[in-house]
Amino acid sequence: MNNIEPIIGEIELITGIDMSQHRLSPVSGGSINTAFRVQTAQQSYFIKLNQPNRVSMFEAEVKGLAEMRGLDCVRIPEIICNGHTEHHSYLVLEYIELSSLHGSAAKLLGTQLAQLHRHSQPFFGWHSDNTIGSTPQYNNREHDWATFWKKHRLGPQLEFASQNGFNGNLQTQGALLLEQLHYFFDGYTPSPSLLHGDLWSGNASADSQGNPVIFDPACYYGDRESDIAMTELFGGFGSDFYNAYQTEYPLDPAYKTRKTLYNLYHILNHLNLFAGSYLGQAENMINQLLAEIK
Repeated sequence: MNNIEPIIGEIELITGIDMSQHRLSPVSGGSINTAFRVQTAQQSYFIKLNQPNRVSMFEAEVKGLAEMRGLDCVRIPEIICNGHTEHHSYLVLEYIELSSLHGSAAKLLGTQLAQLHRHSQPFFGWHSDNTIGSTPQYNNREHDWATFWKKHRLGPQLEFASQNGFNGNLQTQGALLLEQLHYFFDGYTPSPSLLHGDLWSGNASADSQGNPVIFDPACYYGDRESDIAMTELFGGFGSDFYNAYQTEYPLDPAYKTRKTLYNLYHILNHLNLFAGSYLGQAENMINQLLAEIK
Protein backbone atom coordinates (compact mmCIF):
# COMPACT_ATOMS: atom_id res chain seq x y z
CA MET A 1 0.00 0.00 0.00
CA ASN A 2 2.83 2.42 -0.78
CA ASN A 3 0.43 4.56 -2.80
CA ILE A 4 -1.41 5.47 0.41
CA GLU A 5 1.59 7.43 1.69
CA PRO A 6 0.38 10.81 0.35
CA ILE A 7 -2.77 10.36 2.46
CA ILE A 8 -0.68 9.55 5.54
CA GLY A 9 1.28 12.72 4.88
CA GLU A 10 -1.93 14.75 4.69
CA ILE A 11 -3.08 13.35 8.05
CA GLU A 12 0.25 14.34 9.59
CA LEU A 13 0.04 17.83 8.09
CA ILE A 14 -3.50 18.46 9.37
CA THR A 15 -3.22 16.86 12.82
CA GLY A 16 0.41 17.53 13.69
CA ILE A 17 0.74 13.89 14.78
CA ASP A 18 3.97 12.11 13.86
CA MET A 19 2.91 9.40 11.38
CA SER A 20 6.40 8.05 10.66
CA GLN A 21 5.84 4.88 12.69
CA HIS A 22 2.25 4.25 11.69
CA ARG A 23 0.73 0.78 11.31
CA LEU A 24 -1.91 0.03 8.70
CA SER A 25 -4.52 -2.73 9.00
CA PRO A 26 -7.54 -3.52 6.82
CA VAL A 27 -11.07 -2.99 8.14
CA SER A 28 -13.77 -5.28 6.76
CA GLY A 29 -17.49 -4.75 6.43
CA GLY A 30 -18.07 -2.55 3.39
CA SER A 31 -18.86 -3.54 -0.21
CA ILE A 32 -18.36 -0.14 -1.89
CA ASN A 33 -15.08 1.19 -0.46
CA THR A 34 -11.81 -0.24 0.83
CA ALA A 35 -11.11 0.70 4.45
CA PHE A 36 -8.11 0.75 6.75
CA ARG A 37 -7.19 1.65 10.29
CA VAL A 38 -3.98 3.61 10.60
CA GLN A 39 -2.43 3.58 14.08
CA THR A 40 0.29 5.59 15.75
CA ALA A 41 1.42 5.61 19.37
CA GLN A 42 -0.81 8.65 19.93
CA GLN A 43 -3.89 8.20 17.76
CA SER A 44 -5.79 6.03 15.29
CA TYR A 45 -7.66 7.06 12.15
CA PHE A 46 -10.11 5.41 9.79
CA ILE A 47 -9.42 5.71 6.06
CA LYS A 48 -11.90 4.95 3.28
CA LEU A 49 -10.59 4.62 -0.26
CA ASN A 50 -12.12 4.42 -3.71
CA GLN A 51 -11.13 5.22 -7.29
CA PRO A 52 -9.85 8.78 -7.88
CA ASN A 53 -12.96 9.67 -9.91
CA ARG A 54 -15.14 8.93 -6.86
CA VAL A 55 -13.95 12.01 -4.99
CA SER A 56 -17.39 13.67 -5.24
CA MET A 57 -18.92 10.70 -3.36
CA PHE A 58 -16.72 11.41 -0.35
CA GLU A 59 -17.28 15.16 -0.65
CA ALA A 60 -21.03 14.56 -0.40
CA GLU A 61 -20.54 12.24 2.57
CA VAL A 62 -18.52 14.92 4.35
CA LYS A 63 -21.42 17.37 3.94
CA GLY A 64 -23.81 14.90 5.55
CA LEU A 65 -21.45 14.04 8.41
CA ALA A 66 -20.82 17.72 9.07
CA GLU A 67 -24.52 18.61 9.14
CA MET A 68 -25.35 15.80 11.57
CA ARG A 69 -22.33 16.58 13.78
CA GLY A 70 -23.38 20.21 13.94
CA LEU A 71 -26.66 19.27 15.65
CA ASP A 72 -24.88 17.37 18.46
CA CYS A 73 -27.74 14.86 18.78
CA VAL A 74 -25.86 11.59 18.25
CA ARG A 75 -22.16 10.79 17.99
CA ILE A 76 -20.84 11.21 14.44
CA PRO A 77 -17.17 10.48 13.59
CA GLU A 78 -14.98 13.56 13.40
CA ILE A 79 -13.85 14.45 9.88
CA ILE A 80 -10.07 14.70 9.54
CA CYS A 81 -9.61 15.26 5.80
CA ASN A 82 -10.73 14.14 2.37
CA GLY A 83 -9.55 14.52 -1.20
CA HIS A 84 -7.86 12.54 -3.95
CA THR A 85 -4.42 11.42 -5.05
CA GLU A 86 -3.22 9.86 -8.29
CA HIS A 87 -4.37 6.47 -7.03
CA HIS A 88 -7.33 7.11 -4.72
CA SER A 89 -10.14 9.29 -3.57
CA TYR A 90 -10.21 9.17 0.23
CA LEU A 91 -11.96 10.15 3.42
CA VAL A 92 -10.20 10.11 6.78
CA LEU A 93 -12.21 10.06 10.01
CA GLU A 94 -11.42 9.56 13.66
CA TYR A 95 -11.20 5.87 14.49
CA ILE A 96 -13.85 4.73 16.98
CA GLU A 97 -13.77 1.32 18.65
CA LEU A 98 -17.24 0.00 17.87
CA SER A 99 -19.42 -2.63 19.51
CA SER A 100 -22.89 -3.96 18.80
CA LEU A 101 -25.92 -1.76 19.31
CA HIS A 102 -28.22 -3.15 21.97
CA GLY A 103 -29.82 -2.40 25.34
CA SER A 104 -29.22 1.11 26.64
CA ALA A 105 -27.25 2.14 23.54
CA ALA A 106 -30.13 1.14 21.24
CA LYS A 107 -32.60 2.95 23.49
CA LEU A 108 -30.47 6.09 23.49
CA LEU A 109 -30.15 5.98 19.70
CA GLY A 110 -33.95 5.89 19.41
CA THR A 111 -34.16 9.09 21.44
CA GLN A 112 -31.24 10.77 19.67
CA LEU A 113 -32.46 9.88 16.18
CA ALA A 114 -35.85 11.39 17.00
CA GLN A 115 -34.05 14.57 18.06
CA LEU A 116 -32.08 14.57 14.79
CA HIS A 117 -35.31 14.15 12.84
CA ARG A 118 -36.78 17.24 14.48
CA HIS A 119 -34.26 19.35 12.60
CA SER A 120 -36.08 20.62 9.51
CA GLN A 121 -35.79 22.82 6.43
CA PRO A 122 -38.58 24.26 4.23
CA PHE A 123 -37.84 21.82 1.39
CA PHE A 124 -37.36 18.15 0.61
CA GLY A 125 -33.97 17.28 -0.84
CA TRP A 126 -30.43 18.37 -0.10
CA HIS A 127 -27.83 20.98 -0.96
CA SER A 128 -26.41 18.73 -3.68
CA ASP A 129 -26.73 15.24 -5.10
CA ASN A 130 -24.98 12.38 -3.30
CA THR A 131 -24.94 8.58 -3.50
CA ILE A 132 -26.76 5.64 -1.95
CA GLY A 133 -24.04 3.02 -1.90
CA SER A 134 -22.36 3.97 -5.17
CA THR A 135 -25.65 4.74 -6.97
CA PRO A 136 -26.40 8.40 -7.77
CA GLN A 137 -29.02 9.86 -5.44
CA TYR A 138 -30.73 12.95 -6.82
CA ASN A 139 -31.70 15.61 -4.32
CA ASN A 140 -33.40 18.36 -6.35
CA ARG A 141 -35.45 20.44 -3.95
CA GLU A 142 -39.21 19.93 -3.91
CA HIS A 143 -41.96 21.25 -1.67
CA ASP A 144 -44.22 18.22 -2.14
CA TRP A 145 -42.97 14.97 -0.63
CA ALA A 146 -44.86 12.59 -2.93
CA THR A 147 -43.41 14.43 -5.93
CA PHE A 148 -39.92 14.16 -4.46
CA TRP A 149 -40.26 10.43 -3.79
CA LYS A 150 -41.58 9.80 -7.31
CA LYS A 151 -39.13 11.98 -9.26
CA HIS A 152 -35.95 11.58 -7.23
CA ARG A 153 -36.19 8.19 -5.53
CA LEU A 154 -38.40 5.46 -7.05
CA GLY A 155 -38.44 6.84 -10.59
CA PRO A 156 -34.65 6.93 -11.03
CA GLN A 157 -34.18 3.50 -9.45
CA LEU A 158 -36.70 1.99 -11.86
CA GLU A 159 -34.92 3.74 -14.73
CA PHE A 160 -31.55 2.37 -13.57
CA ALA A 161 -33.12 -1.10 -13.36
CA SER A 162 -34.36 -0.81 -16.94
CA GLN A 163 -30.90 0.23 -18.08
CA ASN A 164 -29.52 -2.81 -16.27
CA GLY A 165 -31.89 -5.11 -18.16
CA PHE A 166 -34.61 -5.53 -15.53
CA ASN A 167 -37.78 -4.88 -17.50
CA GLY A 168 -41.05 -6.81 -17.84
CA ASN A 169 -43.32 -6.84 -14.78
CA LEU A 170 -40.95 -4.72 -12.72
CA GLN A 171 -41.35 -1.81 -15.11
CA THR A 172 -45.04 -2.19 -15.95
CA GLN A 173 -46.10 -2.62 -12.33
CA GLY A 174 -43.61 0.00 -11.21
CA ALA A 175 -45.14 2.53 -13.61
CA LEU A 176 -48.59 1.79 -12.18
CA LEU A 177 -47.28 2.40 -8.68
CA LEU A 178 -45.73 5.72 -9.65
CA GLU A 179 -49.03 6.84 -11.17
CA GLN A 180 -50.88 6.07 -7.91
CA LEU A 181 -48.22 7.20 -5.46
CA HIS A 182 -50.40 10.00 -4.10
CA TYR A 183 -52.67 7.36 -2.52
CA PHE A 184 -50.12 6.68 0.21
CA PHE A 185 -50.03 10.34 1.25
CA ASP A 186 -53.74 11.15 1.44
CA GLY A 187 -54.19 12.91 4.77
CA TYR A 188 -50.49 12.73 5.58
CA THR A 189 -48.12 15.67 5.10
CA PRO A 190 -44.65 14.97 6.50
CA SER A 191 -42.21 17.67 7.51
CA PRO A 192 -38.78 17.66 5.85
CA SER A 193 -36.56 16.05 8.51
CA LEU A 194 -32.80 15.68 8.36
CA LEU A 195 -32.29 12.02 7.50
CA HIS A 196 -29.28 9.76 7.77
CA GLY A 197 -30.57 8.24 4.53
CA ASP A 198 -28.87 4.80 4.72
CA LEU A 199 -29.67 3.71 8.26
CA TRP A 200 -29.26 -0.06 8.29
CA SER A 201 -27.60 -1.93 11.15
CA GLY A 202 -24.19 -1.88 9.45
CA ASN A 203 -24.14 1.92 9.76
CA ALA A 204 -25.03 2.15 13.46
CA SER A 205 -23.00 0.92 16.46
CA ALA A 206 -21.98 1.89 19.97
CA ASP A 207 -18.64 3.22 21.18
CA SER A 208 -16.69 1.84 24.14
CA GLN A 209 -18.69 4.03 26.55
CA GLY A 210 -22.00 2.73 25.21
CA ASN A 211 -22.86 5.86 23.24
CA PRO A 212 -24.56 5.31 19.87
CA VAL A 213 -22.56 6.15 16.75
CA ILE A 214 -23.93 6.49 13.21
CA PHE A 215 -21.87 6.84 10.05
CA ASP A 216 -21.80 6.29 6.25
CA PRO A 217 -24.77 8.61 5.64
CA ALA A 218 -26.64 9.51 2.46
CA CYS A 219 -28.24 12.61 3.98
CA TYR A 220 -31.14 14.66 2.71
CA TYR A 221 -34.32 16.23 4.09
CA GLY A 222 -37.31 13.92 3.78
CA ASP A 223 -39.99 11.98 5.60
CA ARG A 224 -38.45 10.61 8.79
CA GLU A 225 -40.44 7.41 8.27
CA SER A 226 -38.01 6.45 5.52
CA ASP A 227 -35.11 6.31 8.02
CA ILE A 228 -37.16 4.21 10.42
CA ALA A 229 -38.31 1.94 7.59
CA MET A 230 -34.73 1.14 6.63
CA THR A 231 -33.89 0.17 10.22
CA GLU A 232 -36.54 -2.54 9.82
CA LEU A 233 -35.39 -3.73 6.38
CA PHE A 234 -32.47 -5.86 7.55
CA GLY A 235 -33.15 -5.85 11.31
CA GLY A 236 -30.68 -5.35 14.13
CA PHE A 237 -32.15 -2.43 16.08
CA GLY A 238 -34.50 -4.08 18.56
CA SER A 239 -37.53 -3.04 20.57
CA ASP A 240 -35.61 -0.70 22.92
CA PHE A 241 -34.74 1.49 19.93
CA TYR A 242 -38.28 1.63 18.53
CA ASN A 243 -39.96 2.20 21.90
CA ALA A 244 -37.61 5.09 22.69
CA TYR A 245 -38.17 6.66 19.27
CA GLN A 246 -41.95 6.39 19.58
CA THR A 247 -41.84 7.96 23.03
CA GLU A 248 -39.79 10.91 21.76
CA TYR A 249 -41.46 11.42 18.36
CA PRO A 250 -44.45 9.11 17.63
CA LEU A 251 -44.99 7.84 14.09
CA ASP A 252 -48.19 8.20 12.09
CA PRO A 253 -50.34 5.02 12.24
CA ALA A 254 -50.16 4.55 8.45
CA TYR A 255 -46.38 4.17 8.66
CA LYS A 256 -46.85 0.39 8.61
CA THR A 257 -48.05 0.63 4.99
CA ARG A 258 -45.64 3.31 3.82
CA LYS A 259 -42.57 1.52 5.16
CA THR A 260 -42.85 -0.94 2.24
CA LEU A 261 -42.90 2.00 -0.16
CA TYR A 262 -39.77 3.44 1.44
CA ASN A 263 -37.90 0.15 1.59
CA LEU A 264 -38.72 -0.54 -2.06
CA TYR A 265 -36.24 2.23 -2.87
CA HIS A 266 -33.44 0.36 -1.09
CA ILE A 267 -34.36 -3.03 -2.56
CA LEU A 268 -34.34 -1.51 -6.06
CA ASN A 269 -30.95 0.00 -5.25
CA HIS A 270 -29.67 -3.41 -4.14
CA LEU A 271 -31.01 -4.85 -7.38
CA ASN A 272 -29.06 -2.24 -9.33
CA LEU A 273 -25.89 -2.71 -7.28
CA PHE A 274 -25.85 -6.48 -6.78
CA ALA A 275 -27.98 -7.86 -9.66
CA GLY A 276 -30.92 -10.20 -9.93
CA SER A 277 -31.29 -11.81 -6.51
CA TYR A 278 -33.41 -8.82 -5.43
CA LEU A 279 -35.71 -8.84 -8.47
CA GLY A 280 -38.40 -11.07 -7.00
CA GLN A 281 -38.41 -9.14 -3.73
CA ALA A 282 -38.84 -5.83 -5.56
CA GLU A 283 -41.70 -7.19 -7.69
CA ASN A 284 -43.44 -8.62 -4.61
CA MET A 285 -43.17 -5.31 -2.79
CA ILE A 286 -44.66 -3.42 -5.75
CA ASN A 287 -47.54 -5.89 -5.97
CA GLN A 288 -48.13 -5.58 -2.22
CA LEU A 289 -48.30 -1.80 -2.50
CA LEU A 290 -50.62 -1.89 -5.53
CA ALA A 291 -52.94 -4.17 -3.57
CA GLU A 292 -53.27 -1.44 -0.92
CA ILE A 293 -54.69 1.03 -3.43
CA LYS A 294 -58.46 1.11 -3.33
